[in-house]
Amino acid sequence: MNNTMKVLLIFILLVSSCDDLLEKPLQNSLTQASFPISASDALAAINACYYVFRESGYHTGMYPIDDIMSDDARKGSNPDDAASTIGPFDTFEFAATNGSFSNWWNTLYTGIKRTNVVINLVQDIEMDQTLKAQYIAEAQFIRAQLYFDAVRAWGGVPLILTTTPTVGVVRSTLEQVYDQIELDLLDAIPNLPLKAEISLNEQGRITKGAAQGLLGKSYLYQKRYGEALAELKKVITSGQYGLEPDFDDANGINGEFGVESVFEVGAVDGLLEGIENGTNFYANVQGVRGTPNRGWGFNRPTLDLINSFETGDPRLESTVLYVGEVIDEITISGDGLTPDETRDSNNNLIEVECYNQKVWTPGTIVAPTQGHNRRVMRYADVLLLAAEAANETSDIAQALIYVNQVRLRAREGNNDVLPDITTMGQEALRGVIMNERRHELALEGHRFWDLVRTDLAGSILGPFGFASGTHELMPIPQIEIDLTQGSLIQNNGY
Repeated sequence: MNNTMKVLLIFILLVSSCDDLLEKPLQNSLTQASFPISASDALAAINACYYVFRESGYHTGMYPIDDIMSDDARKGSNPDDAASTIGPFDTFEFAATNGSFSNWWNTLYTGIKRTNVVINLVQDIEMDQTLKAQYIAEAQFIRAQLYFDAVRAWGGVPLILTTTPTVGVVRSTLEQVYDQIELDLLDAIPNLPLKAEISLNEQGRITKGAAQGLLGKSYLYQKRYGEALAELKKVITSGQYGLEPDFDDANGINGEFGVESVFEVGAVDGLLEGIENGTNFYANVQGVRGTPNRGWGFNRPTLDLINSFETGDPRLESTVLYVGEVIDEITISGDGLTPDETRDSNNNLIEVECYNQKVWTPGTIVAPTQGHNRRVMRYADVLLLAAEAANETSDIAQALIYVNQVRLRAREGNNDVLPDITTMGQEALRGVIMNERRHELALEGHRFWDLVRTDLAGSILGPFGFASGTHELMPIPQIEIDLTQGSLIQNNGY
């Protein structure tokens, strides 16, 4: 979103996160009398809300711990790098003092603070009424997205909806948080533009389809399948979205803000390093380590993921970047401190050095990886969510239509692979949809949450250390419990 990258940073700096974000009032030295009071202030305030998506802590505390906790990925990097801090996510041995949790929590609540300024204060500004309503609606979506991220990670979290939260906040219930997400999105949808109404220099701004997609997803997480299907169908029938003909473009540079993008976080090349210049470290953290030097090499695809793809599925090649592979005329040599193969005591192959190809950007240095646009929601995800909701409401025929649309694009014209799924029972189709989500959305931050919400995490992740009744939720950061003097209650098992 180009104009966001150029906005003045004073607002961001003045409301930036600190460790005791739940203890101090929101506006610091800013007062309601001094900010925001003008249309330009309103623009600065909403642009600051968008910035949170590019802050490294937004991406589960910088590292893709949600993928690492799934069966799709391992820590990655070289064996010693972050072994004591990120390594525990491979085996579910993390604690409430792990810095990823506090970083993630603080970033989400920093964003929530910024949205509260827009939602509560911009309404009093004398400015164009349509634009005002759009800014407030964008903030409502962003607040809903941030609370959605928080509620699926921690369950009931504090609902802070004002610019002056009280000291000693307590946790709201799971239902209360989802109710607020629903309320924000329902309020936002009428005042958001369609994707086609977004101008070229405004790409990345929130659309009606993004809000409808998030609302449908929120309903699905609550197992409100009929409502989920109704909302997701609005996205599907809007005529605003489709599938990129080439699967690579669904996450690659050629598909940025393209037909498949429902909600996308824009970024610029990191030659001008720093978040204030519009960079995004999401891909940097996962980029090829070593030669070429594209990043840190975390979030390495597992053999289990690699071996799970159907024979001939082109998405495998587009998902996993192997050592020795040539891409964009660049040979991937990898990291000299990382074994090409790792074997157990019985000489069984358990890991190979490889990388997440979905975050690849052409180049041989780190900087371009910081310009990767992260797709938080794309149209294929919407179709598969809708397929799941249709199946759970016993509309198997409609579910098959959605699943087979995704498979049709995936086979990329080769009718010898990925045949259409034909009529089957509801239970069997549940498994098919989950497998399709795994292969379509691998390493995009969906798999762990999918396993948890469908009650499959215990059986699939149990061998890695997942304990049912505990690891469905993350631990509340210990520092937040300490700062509130215990008014925040820790999740079970931590």
